[in-house]
Amino acid sequence: MILIINKVEICGVNTAKLKVLKEKEKRALLIQMQNGDTTARETFIKGNLRLVLSVIQRFNNRGENVDDLFQVGCIGLMKSIDNFDLGQNVRFSTYAVPMIIGEIRRYLRDNNSIRVSRSLRDIAYKALVIRDRLIKENNKEPSVSQIAKELGIPREDVVFALDAIQDPVSLYEPIYHDGGDAIYVMDQVKDSKNTDESWVENISINEAMKRLTDREKLILNLRFFNGRTQMEVANEIGISQAQVSRLEKTALKHMRKHV
Repeated sequence: MILIINKVEICGVNTAKLKVLKEKEKRALLIQMQNGDTTARETFIKGNLRLVLSVIQRFNNRGENVDDLFQVGCIGLMKSIDNFDLGQNVRFSTYAVPMIIGEIRRYLRDNNSIRVSRSLRDIAYKALVIRDRLIKENNKEPSVSQIAKELGIPREDVVFALDAIQDPVSLYEPIYHDGGDAIYVMDQVKDSKNTDESWVENISINEAMKRLTDREKLILNLRFFNGRTQMEVANEIGISQAQVSRLEKTALKHMRKHV
């Protein structure tokens, strides 16, 4: 029997030998459970693990650990058992499947805000194990190059893998508080250059530049975008520094009318 990624044993459970309960058996066990029979509950859970298995196969293309999904699915199964009403004219599997799916989706949403491939996680965790071993052996922090050498992979792969498993930090995470207004991460990383105001200003400058002559455009580009001096501009385009100064002032005057 071939299951997810050819894995027959999940969380220590041999999925090839999972028992499937008939509807009459399920109902009888549910009645026993309502009467406080804990053995019946255990039997009922084991008899519905194949239902969990069928659900998690829907998520087998997400790169998630199968054991983790199975455990989360089992939580959904137990929740559905606790909330199932025998008085409703519905099969247990019909009620349980949405509950199991919902539990798995909640897990994926809450614990995997950034998708990291299984191979990257494996490299990162192996690197951390080697790091701990080298610290014990040498009593000092190993370099990334040393870890990469132990793993037999490029240094860049180790760096990329370790960065990938870092927990994301909220932009609203406070990093300093002295009793007044807190300083948040977003205050430290915000882009003061690419604001709405600078965006509009850049559009205005580009439109104003279109109204200049080719020589005026060249002079302003060399002076303010390439950082050249008036003398350097004069030598490059073959005119005097006085002419460059006059043309520059005239071009700027024209631009101010349109900015």
